[in-house]
Amino acid sequence: MSDKKIDLYENEKRLWNLSYENVVGCDEAGRGPLFGPVVAASVILPRNFALEGLNDSKKLTEKKREEYYPIIMEKAIAVGVSIVSAKEIDEINIYEASRQGMLRAIDSMKMKPDYIITDAMPLDGFTNIPHEAIIKGDAKSITIAAASVIAKVTRDRLMYEEDKKHPEYEFAKHKGYPTKKHIELLNKYGIIDGYRHTYGPVKKYIEEHK
Repeated sequence: MSDKKIDLYENEKRLWNLSYENVVGCDEAGRGPLFGPVVAASVILPRNFALEGLNDSKKLTEKKREEYYPIIMEKAIAVGVSIVSAKEIDEINIYEASRQGMLRAIDSMKMKPDYIITDAMPLDGFTNIPHEAIIKGDAKSITIAAASVIAKVTRDRLMYEEDKKHPEYEFAKHKGYPTKKHIELLNKYGIIDGYRHTYGPVKKYIEEHK
């Protein structure tokens, strides 16, 4: 088995060599939680960008993500962020919400990209900009990895704000994900605005309390 180190710049170099100058990477955070929005981010990095240790946000500690966030924001050519509410997730489903979030994040950028790479999210039929979906892209592309950090940090900060408003739900600890403790708290305190009604444990609670 090869232990060859993945070149996180490989996809960007390939596209730059094809004369795509402004390559945007997209990723989202928050597909799995019962509570809160899904957050999508898009990032265009300069060719000389380097940040040792940057990888898929899920593999980084929260401390590292917070450390990288301002560096990415400062060094990036452009950054876009989109927040898709729990209500919209319920209306269009989480997969579509993630896709729409990425498209809105790109639209919000100060610069139009000439190529889009996403973490496994196909955009066929949704944009005229050339694009490709890369499986496990957040671990294979520096640009998608940067977007994953922006999305994750943004969402975590939103959860800390929700924790201040509703400390009994302990959102700062579980970030809305369906941990055993979270489901216990959900069943104890009930549904508040921000829960995804189409997600199993929330759906179950609603059914049991009709």
